[in-house]
Amino acid sequence: MKRILAVLLCLLSAYGMMAQERKLQHRPYIDQRRFHYGFLFGVHMQDLELKNNGYVDPETGEQWYADVDNYSPGFSVGVLGEMRLNTYLSLRLVPTLHFGQKHVSFHEQKTGQDSTQNIKSTYISVPLDLKFAAPRYNNFRPYFIAGVNPMVDLTTKKQKALLMKPFDCYIEVGMGCDIYLPFFKLIPELKFCFGLADILQKNRNDLIDNSLRKFTNSLDGASSKMIVLTLYFE
Repeated sequence: MKRILAVLLCLLSAYGMMAQERKLQHRPYIDQRRFHYGFLFGVHMQDLELKNNGYVDPETGEQWYADVDNYSPGFSVGVLGEMRLNTYLSLRLVPTLHFGQKHVSFHEQKTGQDSTQNIKSTYISVPLDLKFAAPRYNNFRPYFIAGVNPMVDLTTKKQKALLMKPFDCYIEVGMGCDIYLPFFKLIPELKFCFGLADILQKNRNDLIDNSLRKFTNSLDGASSKMIVLTLYFE
């Protein structure tokens, strides 16, 4: 047992020495710049938190419940602008386009009847984030972000079972890592976005088919969520 412990201690010591080994730093002065620019590609998942109220249609007796039953990845593209505040803090502005959709399923409690709707979205977002970065070690520098993200949906379609308001504002938090390569900086990032507004359009004067009103009447509200995985190139 003592021999095993001794071997383990030796291995841990060797690992610690390797972890502390300094390597050649790529682009060592890039973080000293006042302003940083780049572009991004990413994928995301859109979600809706629907507030069902148990509404019963007085004419038909139907009681519908709605939920997002599956998720489809969307595509994101945008540009990055970053201003250095001090050694550890930066302010980021990231105008982005998000192309995606949310799949809503409706279920009637009495008959078991089902219905679905694809809500396609093209968001223009302009997030303003504060970036908290750790000290750089070799060619890596992890960080956390937090900020606000106003979004406008350009593709809201009327005459559907549910209609969402085009404007929302998100609180977002996330984490990432600056990876310093010989000719550019690669930045993978994962962030979580939570909508603050009720985006369900309750006033449905756009509907020609009044039988679709039951779907909106069965909900008290809806809030949006999003998970975004991004690759920045700077």
